[in-house]
Parts: sequence; C-alpha cells; structure tokens
Amino acid sequence: MKFSAISLLQELITYPSVTPKECGIYTLVQEIFTQSLGEGAFEVITQEKEGVKNIFLYTPRKAQRHLCFAGHIDVVPPGEGWSSDPFAPTHRDGYLYGRGAQDMKSGVSAFVCAIRDFLAQNSEATKDLQISLLLTSDEEGEGTYGTQYMLDELESRGLLPTMAIVAEPTAHTICGDTIKVGRRGSINGKITIFGKQGHVAYPQNCINPTELLGARLGKIAGVNLDKGDAHFDPSKLVITDIRGGMEVVNVTPNELKILFNVRNSPQTTKEDVQSYVHKVLQGLDFDLQLRQSSVGFLTDSPLVAMMSACIESVCGYTPELSTSGGTSDARFFGARGIPVVEVGVPNDTIHAINERVKPQDVQILYEIFMRFLTQISAEI
Repeated sequence: MKFSAISLLQELITYPSVTPKECGIYTLVQEIFTQSLGEGAFEVITQEKEGVKNIFLYTPRKAQRHLCFAGHIDVVPPGEGWSSDPFAPTHRDGYLYGRGAQDMKSGVSAFVCAIRDFLAQNSEATKDLQISLLLTSDEEGEGTYGTQYMLDELESRGLLPTMAIVAEPTAHTICGDTIKVGRRGSINGKITIFGKQGHVAYPQNCINPTELLGARLGKIAGVNLDKGDAHFDPSKLVITDIRGGMEVVNVTPNELKILFNVRNSPQTTKEDVQSYVHKVLQGLDFDLQLRQSSVGFLTDSPLVAMMSACIESVCGYTPELSTSGGTSDARFFGARGIPVVEVGVPNDTIHAINERVKPQDVQILYEIFMRFLTQISAEI
C-alpha cells in the first residue's frame, strides 16, 4: 500500500507508542522508503539505550548541504474520558481523532511522504543535497537518550546536518500560519529558606521562614528579569509551588521551599537568576539550587526566509515568526549552531483528551515540505 500523508497518520495512530515505546514504527518507515525507492536509497543508523530507540535514515552521498527532517513518534499517555479509542483513528466532525494526531505523528507522516515522493520524482536531487530524517521515542520524556544522544553520534561520524526542520505542531489556527524560529531557555529553581520550628503560641522562640520571606515574595513572584526584545518575551520568574510545615495550625515550619521556573530569553542567564535571588534574599539563611534544562536559541539564517516563501507559495499567507511556547528537540540542533525551524499543524489539542487534527492541515503540511524540497534542490 502506498500511504498518503493522511493514511500514514491513521496507521501511526494505531501504534500505542507512549514514551519511550516505539512499537515497530521505525520498521514501517523503512519499509515505506524501500518499497518506493528501493534498497540502498537510505543508509540507517539505529540506537537504543534505557528503552529509548532512535533511528537516522540518510541518503548515502555526502553533499555540501544536508537537510534533516526531525520528529518524535512517542506520545503522552492518553488519559481517561475520550469519546473514542485514542489509538483507533476516528473521523468525526471534519477531524481525525487519536493520540498523536497533532503532536506529532502528523508532522512525521507529512515529511516521510514528502521525502518519499520528492525522491521518487527527483532521483538526481541527492547528488548535491543530502537528505535525512531523525526519529526518536523520547521527546515527551526526559530527552536524555533521544535526539540529543543521536546528534552526539552523528557528530562523531561527521554526519551532522547543515540545516533542520522539526515538524512540531506550531500553528495557531491553520497549518503554516506560524514558524518557530527559536525557543526560550528553561531554568528550574528551588529555594529553601531555613527557620526554627516551634509552638505558634511562643513566636519569640521560633524563626518562621514564611515571615522571613514576607514582603520579599513580591520581588520574586512573577518578576520580569529582563525587558525582552523583538524576538523574545521578557524572562519571567514563575513560582510553581510553595510549601512548608506539617499541615497543622499550632506549629511553625522549620523550613519553606519554593519551586520556580524561568523561561529565559538570551538576555538572562542562569548566573543572572542566581545573582537576582541572592540579592532579594540577602541576609536570610537559605539555599538555592538551579538547573538549566534547555538553552534558548534563535535561528538567523536564509532557512527562515526560504520556509516563509514556501508557505506563502503553498498557502497564500505570510507566516508569523515566533519563539513562544515550551521546549522541543529543536533546541538540540540550535545548541550545535545548526539552523533550524519548526513548522507543523495547529497545536490547540496537544496532550489533551480527544486530540484531533483536520486532515486538510496534514495535507497542507505535506505540500509545504514538498515545495521546500523542490525549492532547495533548485537553488543548489
């Protein structure tokens, strides 16, 4: 069977590939290319560690330009309350329902079919353009042994791409209306303010960490650490949890813990966060722990203009360039200085009950990728 982008998406939804399960999807993808393009069209590198499986398929001939399409086949758990089986693709009300319909089996389906069809029609294209695809089963998890791990392997083999497209769901209302050209970093923090536990009736014998925090809380909660710029919103310190004590009314807490996150623009670093917190809490007995879970990046490359032009050609509208949202595997390409953009279907139901996608959005994404491959091969 020759899959279309829609029928392949339907097939992929049937695989219950909750992180880090792969469920045989990689074998299916390899078979699709082999049946259409023949043996030897792609070389294959596979990895597996701690239950995470990665695959990298690439055209054998090296070229000055190397375009990689990247994505993940793992999905979050479906949860309870679906109107239909989350792993049985269901068409209803003009939508296709199923876990991964938006995030991001739609993107994988679109670029697998686009690469297959483009190479079938342009067998000589890989003389001057190396094409690859990287798939992981650990984007929705820790990401430790996923795309980052595979890129380390590619670097050791001299196979790092010179540009990348990550088919994450990035659109607001219709496919292609938004391109992610960068992402903010993410800094996780934990503050522990130490006090002295005691009886609430004798406050003179206690050191209450809640009172120590007092008015200083307003200088931490929701504060902007920079002003942002044309590409990034301000870096805001967002408190996610505060706790202390033993959930009783007659004992003061011995310590108070505050958890927070900063989605940081390039204007604010982990060291800046550390300096700011120490300044606000100066004079208190406290401990601060910080961890940078991802580093922000901004793609300033002809790749952005080329993708924008392809979307305008296919869709008739100019996409918004954005750095909003959470993190994605694009950060691992950005960290290596590889120009990367993200473009995909709308993201309004990702991770939600009754996740769904409009079939026409998947078809549009396929056409965008086909147009991009045609354009980039013509410019070489």
